[in-house]
Amino acid sequence: MSSIKIGHKYIGSEHPVFLIAEIGINHNGDVELAKKLIRIAVEAGFDAVKLQKRTIDVVYSEEDRKKPREIPELVLNNALKRGVFPQESIDRLNKDISATTNGDQKYCLELGQKDYEEIERYCKEKEILWFASCWDEGSVDFIDQFNPPCYKIASASLTDDDLLRYTKAKNKPIILSTGMSTIEQIEHAIEILGRENLILMHCVGTYPAKNENLNLKVINYYQQKFPDLVIGYSGHEVGVSPSVMAAVLGAKVIERHITLDRAMWGSDQAASLEPKGAELLVRDIKLWDAVKGDGMKKIIDDEIPIMQKLRRK
Repeated sequence: MSSIKIGHKYIGSEHPVFLIAEIGINHNGDVELAKKLIRIAVEAGFDAVKLQKRTIDVVYSEEDRKKPREIPELVLNNALKRGVFPQESIDRLNKDISATTNGDQKYCLELGQKDYEEIERYCKEKEILWFASCWDEGSVDFIDQFNPPCYKIASASLTDDDLLRYTKAKNKPIILSTGMSTIEQIEHAIEILGRENLILMHCVGTYPAKNENLNLKVINYYQQKFPDLVIGYSGHEVGVSPSVMAAVLGAKVIERHITLDRAMWGSDQAASLEPKGAELLVRDIKLWDAVKGDGMKKIIDDEIPIMQKLRRK
């Protein structure tokens, strides 16, 4: 297994597990909520936070954008104040504020230039790395202005060859999630991205994922099939234990969604860790890093006086 440097952190080999707090879209379009989640990640001891960036009219078809979808009043009003909607949405909502669509919801969840400038400032203040999964080429360019330490490619984008090539051209480490993908699709993506500075993440693409579907032994399968790659785990399950088990199985990167409250509105909230869960995850994985040792059986110094006391020979 190779070692990869992300920011000032080394990942892989015998380095500590790299812990990513996935904010994603759990900020619900509110940069102040995003900052609260960043603070939770810092206080829990994560190494990095991750967001998601999309160009809505590129990622989603017109048909998908027009589908009716309810949006909480608070989220909708916040988005209207921020001016995130295209004119066609504004015209429609001016006629009927309840006529919200799936496209409107997606616009509500996008943070803009000033928001990301504030996130950049706040992460520097809190001394935590940040980056994003970019779902289209324009979003890659948008995030690139902040000189991120790496890029994440979401499971949904694994088969987007053009996006893979575009992201690779930024010459940064890439974290690739593999949910909803066949091994043939994964091998094809690796061929495009190259094996240098690539982290491969086992992932199950349901929110939340059922324990019986997690298939954590895929981590060992990836280790055997791709021995030169750093292998990690992006978990969408409820609870802490499976992600700790993934670290015990050898995952060198663990990513989990975080939230203030799993009952909040949003598609990813239920698959997220609340502040206490985030704290327990970091605690237990760091405990594993401390107790696993090097695997070589030997007498340790602290055993010698006990051995001399208890053994006759």
